[in-house]
Amino acid sequence: MSTPILVIGALGNVGAETVKQLQRKGCAVRAADIHPEKITARFGAAVEAVRFDFTDPKTYEATFKGVEKMFLLRPPHISNVKRDMFPAIDAAKRAGVQHVVFLSLIGIEKARIVPHYKVEQYLKALHLQTTFLRCSFFMQNLNTTHRQEIQERSEIFVPVGNAKTSFVDVRDIGAVTARALTETGHAGQNYDLTGSEALDYWQATNILSETLDRKIIYRNPNLIHFFFNTLRRGTSLAFAIVMMGLYTSTRFGMAEPITAEVERLIGRKPITFKEYTQDYKDAWL
Repeated sequence: MSTPILVIGALGNVGAETVKQLQRKGCAVRAADIHPEKITARFGAAVEAVRFDFTDPKTYEATFKGVEKMFLLRPPHISNVKRDMFPAIDAAKRAGVQHVVFLSLIGIEKARIVPHYKVEQYLKALHLQTTFLRCSFFMQNLNTTHRQEIQERSEIFVPVGNAKTSFVDVRDIGAVTARALTETGHAGQNYDLTGSEALDYWQATNILSETLDRKIIYRNPNLIHFFFNTLRRGTSLAFAIVMMGLYTSTRFGMAEPITAEVERLIGRKPITFKEYTQDYKDAWL
């Protein structure tokens, strides 16, 4: 029996795409998330589903046993990575995990306040083989995090001013991740993953408006208004602070650069924002 490739957060945007790509390659996949029954319902019995919770050490043994390569991400609700993530990473190394592909952020070198930076540094300190996928903002944030405001209020409510964002589709990230986990030459590499175009949110909402055949407005609140509005909507204080840090970095151009890494790594051009809106149109109807 071949060694399974572990995908942490298999029900998330990037995790799910990674599982799909690995399945297409015929790999043995161990998919880990809070609800293993949902994993089986989504991917079928061919994928080994395990329950995994960063904050529950009882889930570590079954998750990491026999694994040499894994995909790792930081769940959005975890802000204290030293307390809530590092013990699981320690357990992975003890179990024999050698290569970790970690979902990080573009411009991380200039955004050391965000938790991803601490995770990168910790993985290096443990002397694990690493591949850091430093991604720009996901297109799919608009059909998940921002779905309700687009669907119900026909608006996007983010405080980034005139800044442009080189949105990247998670399907492209999943394709890169699968290659990094199954091919040689990716250990020790850092990949800045972006789409092929940088759009400001007025341009993004114009494209959304055309796709949905109704006007979508970019509200562009100031940072303080955004912060308190986010709290009122039920977001935790810790996550609201992380979001403030990310959007502040975006406001200063962190997410604007465009790279050719996606095309170089997967051999085709990245999915465009317009293609994404057409593919996910039903999410906002």
